[in-house]
Amino acid sequence: MRQDTMKSLRNIGIIAHIDAGKTTLSERILFYTRKIHRMGEVHDGTATMDFMPEEQERGITIAAAASTCRWKDWTLNLIDTPGHVDFTIEVERSLRVLDGAVGVFCAVGGVEPQSETVWRQSEAFGVPKIAFVNKMDRVGANYSAVLDALRDRLGATPAPVTIPLGEGPDFHAVADVIAMTKLTFDEDSQGQTVETLPLEGDERELALAWRERLLETLGDNDDEFMERYLEESFTEDDIHAALHRATLARKVTPTLAGSALKNAGVQPLLDAVGRYLPSPLDVPAPRGTTADGKEERELNVSPDAPFCGLVFKVLMEGGRKTALVRVYSGTLKDGDMVRNTALNKDERISRLFRMDADQQEQLSEATSGDIVAALGLRSARTGDTIAAPGLDILLERLEEVKPVISMALEPRNADEGKTLDEALARYCAEDPTLGVTQDEGSGDRIISGMGELHLDVVLERMRREYGISPRAGQPQVVARETVRATGEGHGLFDRELGAVHHLGEVTLTMAPAGRDQGNSIVLADSVAHPADPRDALPKALTDEVLQGISDSLLSGPQTGYPVQDVIVTVTAIRKDGATAAGCRMAAAMAVRDAMEKARATVLEPIMSVEIVAPEEALGASISLFQNCGGKVEELGERGGMRYLSGIAPMRKLFGFSTALRSATQGRAGFTLRFRHYDSM
Repeated sequence: MRQDTMKSLRNIGIIAHIDAGKTTLSERILFYTRKIHRMGEVHDGTATMDFMPEEQERGITIAAAASTCRWKDWTLNLIDTPGHVDFTIEVERSLRVLDGAVGVFCAVGGVEPQSETVWRQSEAFGVPKIAFVNKMDRVGANYSAVLDALRDRLGATPAPVTIPLGEGPDFHAVADVIAMTKLTFDEDSQGQTVETLPLEGDERELALAWRERLLETLGDNDDEFMERYLEESFTEDDIHAALHRATLARKVTPTLAGSALKNAGVQPLLDAVGRYLPSPLDVPAPRGTTADGKEERELNVSPDAPFCGLVFKVLMEGGRKTALVRVYSGTLKDGDMVRNTALNKDERISRLFRMDADQQEQLSEATSGDIVAALGLRSARTGDTIAAPGLDILLERLEEVKPVISMALEPRNADEGKTLDEALARYCAEDPTLGVTQDEGSGDRIISGMGELHLDVVLERMRREYGISPRAGQPQVVARETVRATGEGHGLFDRELGAVHHLGEVTLTMAPAGRDQGNSIVLADSVAHPADPRDALPKALTDEVLQGISDSLLSGPQTGYPVQDVIVTVTAIRKDGATAAGCRMAAAMAVRDAMEKARATVLEPIMSVEIVAPEEALGASISLFQNCGGKVEELGERGGMRYLSGIAPMRKLFGFSTALRSATQGRAGFTLRFRHYDSM
C-alpha cells in the first residue's frame, strides 16, 4: 500500500521570473483541488501562499510556501517559490527537495533573466520540468515565440501538449493536441466547469500542425515511441507514456498554455503534473557520504528502510523552531529519536504536521517521499541531515552563498537592543543568507544580505512582528581583502598576561592564490618534518599557530572584512619556552606583517546585471548603466524588447532601480546576481 501512495505522490515546485504569475497559478491549483473555497488574488493581497504581510504589500513572494492537495488520483506537495533574485536561496533549497517543477513563463515577456537563473538551478539539481505559458490573454501574447525562447535561451526541447485558441484579447480556449479536443472554461463557475468540444475548421487544422510537431519531438527523443510512430500504430496512452519517459530523462519539456488570472488552462496543467512529472520512486535515490566524508552511500527510498531526511527550511514561531523536512527513506513518527548527523546530536521529534501555507494539520507519521514540518529539532539548521540513530549518512549540504551588502543597525534604547538581538537571531536561524555581526567600537549590529530588497524586508518584518524600528545606516558593500605579491611576516609575542608569562615567535610567507581559489594554510616541510626529530614541535603549538592564522584571516587590516585567495606557508615556529597563547598571538602578528609587505588590496563584489527595456528607453538605460561604472557585454532583442547584459560594481548600484524607473517612466526592469569579487 505504501508503495502505491509513493507512486501517486508528486513533490513539485513552481518556479519563474518575478511577475510571471506563479502565485496566481498556485491559488488556482488550490482552488480547483478543493483546498480553498475562495480564490485570493496577489494584486488584492489575499493570496493564500503569500501569507506574510510583506508579501501581500509588495505583491511578490519572499518565502517558499508549502501546501498539500489532491487532484484525481494524485497527491501534490506544492511549493510556491520566490521569483525575485534577492531570494534565490529560497528557490535553491526548495529545488533541492523537489522531484519535479513547473516553469511559468509570461506569454509576452517570454524567458526573462530570473527565469533563466531558476531554470539553470533546477538543471543543476536534475529536476524534470513542464512549462506553462501564462497570461495568454495579454496584448502581445505569442505562444510560438515563447517556445522558441525556451529552445534558444534555456536549451529546452518544448513538446506542446495544449495550445491557445486565439492570442491576446482573442484568447478564448485551449486545444488538447493529444486528444484533439477543445477545452473551454466557464467564467460563471470561475473556470471550475470545463467543457470538452470537438475541434472544427481552422482550429482543427491549427491543432493538427501542432500535434505533428509534438509527435516528431517525441520520436526524436524516445526510441520506443519512434518505432510506433513510423509504423503509425500508437494510441493516446502511448503518447502520454512517451512524454512521461522523455520528461523523466529531461529530454523534453511538455508545454501547456493558459491564463491563470482568467481561470483558463489550469486543469490540463494539473493532469500533466500527474501524468508526466516523477513520483519519489521515479527519481534516482539520493546519495550522501558517511559523516567523516570518506565513503559514499546511496539511500534505500523504501518506507520500510531506516529513516533519513533533509531539513530544507527552518521557521521560528513563538520562540519554537519548526523544521521543514523532506523524508527520503523510511518512516518518521512523532516521539521518534533522530540523529542530526551534521551536528552529531540526538533529538526527539515532538510533533509532526502537514503545512498548508500558514495552516497546519497534525500527523502521526510521515513516510518516504513526504514533505512535513517537525517540532522538537532545536538545533537543526537549513541543510542538516537527520537520520535514525545508527544510520551513518550525511546528505550533500546546500551551497553557501556570499552576502554582498551590509547595513548598520542601532537600537534606540537598551530595551530595543534586547528585542533587536532576539529578532535578528530568529531571522538568521530562518535565513542562511542573512549574517549578523556586532561592531566592537560602536556596538552597532551589522546585518549582511543578498541585496537592498532583502535588507528592506528584514527591517519591515522587525517593525511589524516586534514593533521596533532601529536606526539604519546607509547600505554598504561587503568587501574582501587579498594580496597582490608575496611577503614575509614575522611575529614575536613576549608579554605577561595576569601572572603568566607568554612567549611565541612565528615566521610565515603569504602569496596570492588564483581568484576564487579560497585560502590555504600549510606548514613548510622544515617545520612539519624537521631534519632532527628532537626539533619536532608539539602538536598543541602547531595547532595554535594554524588557529591563530585562521582567526586573523577573518578580519583584514585595511577594512576589517575577511581575507580571501591567499596561500600562507609557516616557515618557522620557536619551540623553546613557547606557550600556546603566545604562539597564537605571534601567528596573528605575523599575518598582519606579511599582508603589509605583500601589498594588501581590497576586493569588492562585482554583479552580473541584465536590463530589459523597450527600444525607446534603451539609450537612457545604457547611459545610466555606464554612469554606474557598468561594462556592457551583450546587447540583443527578445520578445519585442531590447536587453542589455553586463557587469558593474555593487557599491555603484545602490538606488539604481529607482533611477532606472524614473529615467524610463517605469518601463525598464533589471536583475542583478553576484558574479565574483575583484579589485577596486
